[in-house]
Amino acid sequence: MKVLVVLCALFALSEGFTRVHLQRGKKMRQLLREKGLLEDFLKHHHYDISTKYAHSFASQGVYEPLMNSFDTEYYGTIYIGTPPQGFNVAFDTGSSNLWVPSVTCQSEACQNHRMFNASKSSTYQSAGTTISIQYGMGSMAGVVGSDIVLVSSFIDTNQPLALSTSEPGLVFAYVEFDGILGLAYPDIAVEGLIPVFDNLMLKNLVKQHLFSVYLGREVFGSMLIFGGIDESYFTGPIHWIPVSYQGYWQISMDSIIVNGKVITCESGCQAIVDTGTSLLAGPAAEVINLQKVIGATLIQYGEFKVNCNDIPSLPDIIFVINGIQFPLPPSAYTEQVGQGECQSNFQATASYLWILGDVFIREYYSIFDRENNRVGLAKSV
Repeated sequence: MKVLVVLCALFALSEGFTRVHLQRGKKMRQLLREKGLLEDFLKHHHYDISTKYAHSFASQGVYEPLMNSFDTEYYGTIYIGTPPQGFNVAFDTGSSNLWVPSVTCQSEACQNHRMFNASKSSTYQSAGTTISIQYGMGSMAGVVGSDIVLVSSFIDTNQPLALSTSEPGLVFAYVEFDGILGLAYPDIAVEGLIPVFDNLMLKNLVKQHLFSVYLGREVFGSMLIFGGIDESYFTGPIHWIPVSYQGYWQISMDSIIVNGKVITCESGCQAIVDTGTSLLAGPAAEVINLQKVIGATLIQYGEFKVNCNDIPSLPDIIFVINGIQFPLPPSAYTEQVGQGECQSNFQATASYLWILGDVFIREYYSIFDRENNRVGLAKSV
């Protein structure tokens, strides 16, 4: 198995996978703002869902290094087909399907990324069906098939996947990743396609039926661990929270507290722990109320600005989950977006769910336990 992984890596290097990077290194929001497209974009899209190196073995599980693109996208590399074709994918706990662009796709988003050529894979099999997936932001339409998928050191044979033939709009055009690998429950898999992690469990490839995620702020250092937990990424105890609905990684939240007072979610609410969402999102009325308390001002389409000078004195926002307090300091829930411009990393949505995205996960090492249907949270180092 190790030999095959090394060969796949060498093949990727020899191919010299090329890709068009549109103003590489800039956040999608910044890029759209400079192009004068942000206002129109936010008018039609209300929240962010969806955000290659040596793999190693350890007693804690199998490691997949993640790249961090300016704290908005975390992604790793997988290989599909025979011979393998490499793709950067967002490992997304907020969805369940695996897809990458097809060479038949003419959308700008596809043309800016690596595209899978099914005719060059001797192990690809077409299912003869079509698929359409709608995300909180963005969508894709394409065809269904199956092939060998190499994820970290795993050889996932006969893995159902989708190949996009259309990715309309700008949502996926400027992101660093080519496609998405969903890590949520099979109940929300479009067309009932078995998710990758379920396939790994069915084939007894993972040591434990769980995976864990550490998201850092540096370009390198973030990690997805299949089948294990690495104590070097967190401090203190792991707090286990039952999954309330086995679709998303959905949990029950008790309340949200600021300055010792319950501000919202007074009678409890539902939240999802979602690696594919860059921000913290929630029901519009509740988020607006919460932002008023910290002095943030609604700009447009669910975005809020804060006074940069006020950030050091802002209070922690505390999420109470299963009786445990998980505070977020202002350094976590705000950021500077321009010269003298700062914004809140909360965003209002039309959903009833709170979405604990990367802003939250950077503070709390997250464990997704399929064996016991629970989420574990521990303070990241």
